Amino acid sequence: MKKEMTMANNKLVIFDTTLRDGEQSPGASMTGSEKLRIAKVLEKLNVDIIEAGFPIASKGDAEAVKNIAKTIKNSTICGLARAINKDIDVAGESLKPANSARIHTFIATSEIHMQKKLNMSKEEVTDQAVRAIKRIQKYTNNIEFSPEDAGRSDFDFLCAIIEKAIKAGATTINIPDTVGYCIPDEYGDLIKRLINNIPNSDKAIFSTHCQNDLGLASANSLAGVINGARQVECTINGLGERAGNASLEEVVMTVKTRQDLFSCETQVVTDFIVPASKLVSSITGFSVQPNKAIVGANAFAHESGIHQDGVLKHRETYEIMKAEDVGWLKNKIVLGKHSGRNALRTRLSEIGYEIKNSEELNILFDKFKDLADIKHEIYDDDLHALISNTSNDDNSLNYNLISIKSSSDSSSEPHSEVVLEKNGKNFKSESNGGGPVDATFKAIEKIVRSNSKLQLYSVNNITDGTDSLGDVTARIEKEGVIVNGVGSDTDIVIASAKAYLDAINKLSNKTEIVHPQDHE
Repeated sequence: MKKEMTMANNKLVIFDTTLRDGEQSPGASMTGSEKLRIAKVLEKLNVDIIEAGFPIASKGDAEAVKNIAKTIKNSTICGLARAINKDIDVAGESLKPANSARIHTFIATSEIHMQKKLNMSKEEVTDQAVRAIKRIQKYTNNIEFSPEDAGRSDFDFLCAIIEKAIKAGATTINIPDTVGYCIPDEYGDLIKRLINNIPNSDKAIFSTHCQNDLGLASANSLAGVINGARQVECTINGLGERAGNASLEEVVMTVKTRQDLFSCETQVVTDFIVPASKLVSSITGFSVQPNKAIVGANAFAHESGIHQDGVLKHRETYEIMKAEDVGWLKNKIVLGKHSGRNALRTRLSEIGYEIKNSEELNILFDKFKDLADIKHEIYDDDLHALISNTSNDDNSLNYNLISIKSSSDSSSEPHSEVVLEKNGKNFKSESNGGGPVDATFKAIEKIVRSNSKLQLYSVNNITDGTDSLGDVTARIEKEGVIVNGVGSDTDIVIASAKAYLDAINKLSNKTEIVHPQDHE
């Protein structure tokens, strides 16, 4: 592995952590194949650095990082590691296949974290950080160091540990607002003061990593950029634990739109922003709110008569960006029942899916034809749902839906009969319930016996019209493990069953992981 990239001062590096910090959202865990699909779209976005995971967390996470490192050629692949030897070694091994690799290590520096979590002194924390940075050099010279909870750390100590981290070999210094406590003026001033007061600050790129607990993550990140940061850590749709992270689409489009304020620019291919947003949403089951900036369904919609009149006369009266610049016009109708395999393959590639072989294409094409017979006009959102319903790391280990027969009328209790398959064997069950979906879930539970609790059930239409695919999210919890399942179908009961089974299968395949905030 070799260190890539010498950053020009006018380039803003985009460090995407959807696959690591974004995955820490309760229920947002992804399979290895799902992570790889997102990584491929991030590469099409021309993201500079993809934080692919936390390799020590589990064998599955280490393998996912390794597969991404093997596959992605144009983005630097990063692995997270606590400032301890085994984390660093596992990360280093996972990243060996990468064209360009980075290891991101961290240790807490705020008084509350050092005292209550680490039980370590400032000297011990500093020594451990320096040792970790030196050990990383066995694997790569592209090293990022984060003083965790920097936003609440003592300024003089922060300067001291960062100076020693840079001297030890750190090439990027990330300043995390770990708990989303800062406000923009405060955070921007912190970045500026650190750069001005640390003697060797010119030897490293300073980075932002802002959580959204107060809804200020993107604003704080941009304040950091204005004050000298040249890397932003962010996620697609602002995905992340608690209230989430700085949103990639918001940061990138703000810098692009307000070049009068920002003396830097990104290299992101913004046409892929909306496809990336839809892919992450479909895989995680975390719907994008309609009024979400840039990627929400209403982001470029106008209902007010005054606004409509203004936009029709001159678009810039009420729009500061073009919808097509972020990929919205890619969501046009392009396929129908008369479309062929090559048209399907081409469109899937355009929205971020690469078909591995003819067998996979044939499976998808058959499902596409079935859907086209029902709804006639196929949108990009339908294709995202089709892929999500088809993809599975190991179907043989999962329960698969064979059939559902449900009934509901005003004079009798709703009833559902389901047939599931696993390892070539069929299982049949039936149940009554408060509605057809409730009856279906109860019938499934009689077979799978997961003893989980349903935490969230939501239904959204994917496209317009009464023949739209219904997109269902089912979030379940068992013994503190939370997973999301997603399912799509023109029949809501069937979509619900698919979502519930998707969650059940994820729960059964879930392995115990080490949380990045834990410490040994």
